[in-house]
Amino acid sequence: MTSNSTNTSIHQPLQTPAALAAALSLILFSFFCLAAPGPAAAKSKGYEIMIHTGDVDKTIEYFKSKNFWGKSSHERDLDVPRIVLAVTSERWQKRSQNIPVAVKKELFYRAIVPLILLSNELIMEKRQVLVAISETVSKGKTLNSAEQKQLQALAQQYGLAAMSPLKKQIAALLERVDAIPPSLALGQTAYESGYGTSRFAVEGNALFGQWTFSGDGMKPQEHRASKGNYGVAAYEWPFDSVRSYMQNLNTHSAYQKLRDKRASLRKQGKEVTGTDLAETLDKYSERGMEYVKTLKSIIRVNGLAIADKATLRDEAITLIVAVGDADKVGETEAKIEELRASGELDRIIKDMRLENNME
Repeated sequence: MTSNSTNTSIHQPLQTPAALAAALSLILFSFFCLAAPGPAAAKSKGYEIMIHTGDVDKTIEYFKSKNFWGKSSHERDLDVPRIVLAVTSERWQKRSQNIPVAVKKELFYRAIVPLILLSNELIMEKRQVLVAISETVSKGKTLNSAEQKQLQALAQQYGLAAMSPLKKQIAALLERVDAIPPSLALGQTAYESGYGTSRFAVEGNALFGQWTFSGDGMKPQEHRASKGNYGVAAYEWPFDSVRSYMQNLNTHSAYQKLRDKRASLRKQGKEVTGTDLAETLDKYSERGMEYVKTLKSIIRVNGLAIADKATLRDEAITLIVAVGDADKVGETEAKIEELRASGELDRIIKDMRLENNME
């Protein structure tokens, strides 16, 4: 099993998808159970909710309806719809065994890339705040109370103690508050999760194989006592796994080389690519440089470099509610309306943390 050198997850392992789905009563959708849109489309404070039913073929039809399927032109940036997945399921694990490998990969990459781009977008929003604060300090001005709180919050989130002078702390933060190349994230999640089919991906939305020593992680079948009380961190949502992975690379000492190389490339005005940063991840896995070679091969063979210049469309996020049976569409519609009326739907969406709170 490939593993991180350690885990710095900002989320505690939560309920299994099955328990969570039961608790949320149909509002969660199953991983890769997208299909041709059902009869319902509703909005909840800016988020569109679509009900879908069907199989892999209808999933592809749905992506085509979003103009997000087929061979991409490498002369233009990849244009990605804001589709957010919420829970993995055994259905994809089983169905993926009966479809061509190329289709399996395409479905996986196209379902995961919006999560990666959204996570990066949230990071870059914070970076913009940090850059504005840096410019204020560079001009010799005093930070107002709001800016001070924002800087303190960012330092706390990114694991940095107070430094003097203030410029030093801001410079250190700028090395951490930065995006992860999508091709790198796609390559790692494909490898670590077996294209979304691993037990850890299915049971705990663990897309990047991050370890935790908290004692409540998912235990490998062949647990090695010499490694301590470790397990694979579980997450409530796949998006949590993506955010935690990026937080890990942006804060843990094991990945200082990645942050140094990224900062150096930025300083030189060069593009930061997944292939470049993959070179620094020999500590992500016990396989060391062999892992790096495998990761670079995955990025190259699958043409993932195109994702490094991908952009999210300027549109509302679409949350997909999947039902396994078309007869359940009406029941699901009614449940969504019930959750909306009670305010529970907005609470669920808020818990997904799809937006920044920079106050």
